[in-house]
Amino acid sequence: MSTPKPTTIDEYIATAPEHAQKMLYELRKLLKEVAPDAKEAVKWGSPVFEENRILYAFSAFKNHVNFMPTASTLEHFPKELANYKTGKGTVQLPYDQPLPIELIRKLAEFRAKDVRENDARWM
Repeated sequence: MSTPKPTTIDEYIATAPEHAQKMLYELRKLLKEVAPDAKEAVKWGSPVFEENRILYAFSAFKNHVNFMPTASTLEHFPKELANYKTGKGTVQLPYDQPLPIELIRKLAEFRAKDVRENDARWM
């Protein structure tokens, strides 16, 4: 019998590896500060924050948390992201390093503003 998939962010974090939970809670708190009225959900197996559109998502992996504010957001911050491994719309945040709070706040604020003002799509 398989374990049911998480349907809330609380369930997602509770089922994440113990070493990831602190960073996931911290990231969630920060993202909620940026978008306090955003709806929380789990889509495609990842926690997301939505305001008419998905603002951003995050997920836990073996060695890092992935923060996903979209590729169109990341392209505006090349210098700030130079020391991080990035993918198409993702930033890897290693567990063995402190959460880069100011960087995440900048990325999240940029994405939220882009959605609110430009109806920016999830890409």
